[in-house]
Amino acid sequence: MSLQIQIMDAIKNAMKAKDTVALEALRAVKSELLLAQTSGAQEALQEEEEIKILQKLVKQRKDSAAIFNEKGRADLADPELAQAKIIETFLPEQLSVEKVEEIVAKIIAEGSFEGMGSMGQVMGLASKELAGKTDGKTISTIVKALLSK
Repeated sequence: MSLQIQIMDAIKNAMKAKDTVALEALRAVKSELLLAQTSGAQEALQEEEEIKILQKLVKQRKDSAAIFNEKGRADLADPELAQAKIIETFLPEQLSVEKVEEIVAKIIAEGSFEGMGSMGQVMGLASKELAGKTDGKTISTIVKALLSK
């Protein structure tokens, strides 16, 4: 079942349950998917593109919640985190930090990369292999840590 159909089903369920937070999050996802679909030349979005859109939406909400918490506005941060949690249910299962570290270490060993000068190459390979399984910030942090040893 495509992501758009899953989102539409979830919107219907949220409407029936009168869950306004879920409804707002799901409508945002639907809107982003439609915008991406109409802006591109192809008929349907690829699964990788859908995952990137979902990750972007989750990141936006978590960043907003962090800013709200810094300003002491938990009343605004809580709905953002709730929406992020709802959107995350449509993402593939995220890898643990240890598993990501293991994969990045393998990429560094196979390519014989050394020093921070090769960070771009390692990031490119790691991002391609870990697409949709973890966020870029986690990958970047681990790559920096492993290359600086």
